[in-house]
Amino acid sequence: MKKVDKKAKARLVTERLKEIYPSAECALEWGGDVSQGWRLLVMGRLSAQCTDARVNIVCRELFAKFPTLESLASASVEDIEEIVRPCGLYHMKAKDISESCKMLIERFGGVVPDSMDELLELSGVGRKIANLLLGDLYGKPAIVADTHCIRICGRLGFYPETVKDPVKTERIMSQLVEPSEQSDFCHRIVQFGRDTCQARSPRCAECPLADVCAGKK
Repeated sequence: MKKVDKKAKARLVTERLKEIYPSAECALEWGGDVSQGWRLLVMGRLSAQCTDARVNIVCRELFAKFPTLESLASASVEDIEEIVRPCGLYHMKAKDISESCKMLIERFGGVVPDSMDELLELSGVGRKIANLLLGDLYGKPAIVADTHCIRICGRLGFYPETVKDPVKTERIMSQLVEPSEQSDFCHRIVQFGRDTCQARSPRCAECPLADVCAGKK
């Protein structure tokens, strides 16, 4: 069996996704201003087991009521809970949001830190959110191993489809995707997962990656 050059394949997939989605945009509508990076932190925490679309809707109300980091840090957990309830797991999420906002002010001068180690100190922040922040706020190499990324990269054959561990996915894909492309690659993978490579009914017959996909139906 011919050995697949996975780095070359990753370059090909990256270029094809760029053709399909020239503008790689984060699905979370946080505003895009680095000075308000705390918003992306909050939205990233709310996105756990919740759709980005719902997070966007909920956060319009949340940020309207608490438009600054300071106002959100000063809010009661109960007030935050009331707004974020539709995102699920709202007790824990509200607690994490409150604690992380306070920590941003007290420890980091109101600025989202730009290192993995410091980001992981924030309440409720794991590697997925940390990589999202590093990539979108600071343009650093970052593989955001969400469900779309894990599923699609496995189907494509970059690793066995049985791999469901985000840390393993991050480690493998960070070695295959060019550092300068990693953040945008992940945003494009999310859109591709919604449009074509859905979890239950992938549209393989019309997939622009079908010729390089190990898991084509």
